[in-house]
Amino acid sequence: MDLSPTADQVLILNALDTLAKPFAAPALHGAPLALVSVELDHALEESGFLDVACDPDLGTVTAALVVERLARLPYAVEAAVSALVRPLLGAQMSRPICLIEAGREHRPIRFLAPGASVVMVDGTQVHSFVATTDQVREESSLFAYPMGSLLIDPAAIATTRHDVSSDVVRTRWRVALAAECAGLLAAALSSVTTHVIDRQQFGRPLATFQALRHRLAEAQVRTNGIYWLAIKAAATLDPADAAVAALHAQESARACVYDFHQFLGAMGMTLEHPLHLWTYRLKALASELDGRGGQALAAAQATWG
Repeated sequence: MDLSPTADQVLILNALDTLAKPFAAPALHGAPLALVSVELDHALEESGFLDVACDPDLGTVTAALVVERLARLPYAVEAAVSALVRPLLGAQMSRPICLIEAGREHRPIRFLAPGASVVMVDGTQVHSFVATTDQVREESSLFAYPMGSLLIDPAAIATTRHDVSSDVVRTRWRVALAAECAGLLAAALSSVTTHVIDRQQFGRPLATFQALRHRLAEAQVRTNGIYWLAIKAAATLDPADAAVAALHAQESARACVYDFHQFLGAMGMTLEHPLHLWTYRLKALASELDGRGGQALAAAQATWG
């Protein structure tokens, strides 16, 4: 089996890297925890990178590759839902797009702001509406994503019903979550590896200590596993594959984030190092779709009914 990207996918990722290069190394001093770039977001929208899933020759696998690559950036970009879920709901849907499940409407929501498309996924149906200024309160957050809360009950306002199964949306949501986690972990691991190679302790680099090397190797295995599970789920769009990919992503986020901050020592507790831009986002993603327990239950139901 050839798992290499196709020629078209290589071209797309190379073009994406060129577009994103100016945003790879932001100034951190005085920067907010939720680091965003309107310029980057507009460039992605206009270039069509978030619409690749709509092309039958590229599809959801290419979309997952784009999501994974963008998640490596220090800037938070609403790309995962737009690239993988929006094609089910209508390409005309305005961004950012915020997914929420029934019962979680009043918890902080990633990227929620006036003008955002709010997509509500309940037991069987999918509805959406465009949030207005009086319906949203933007909040400061430690999770390195821009966050907001709804000030209204979505059940009490007019919404648009979409002719798509909520189960199909959840499957794409899980693929998006796994692809984003894969990119976040890859960037965090790369940052930590650079630090332990450069940092001298007891007269030699930290990276020469076997205990660190073993745990970094485990983090690399986990990161690779999430990547390939996400790509497989994007290819099959099978509910079980998607649930397993999301489960492994959330479990690995829990295991690796602790190690990463420990390896950086005191620097890992400051805002002078960009590690928090990836690890704090992983903490936010670890609770989506009812967390690890929710993914394990979904995988069991999809496999055995």
